[in-house]
Amino acid sequence: MRVLRAELGIDLKNAKTVLRRVLDGDYSGTLPEMEHLARTLREAGIAAAATRP
Repeated sequence: MRVLRAELGIDLKNAKTVLRRVLDGDYSGTLPEMEHLARTLREAGIAAAATRP
């Protein structure tokens, strides 16, 4: 949640909504955007990988 909040500049309630959309596959971005987010998550100690659907 901290990473999403910091990267997107959103509050906790919106971070939960974004996380739900990401996990459901409803929230997408370009591969470079997803790689950036995955790298930031890994730096925070969270296992993450950017993949193509």
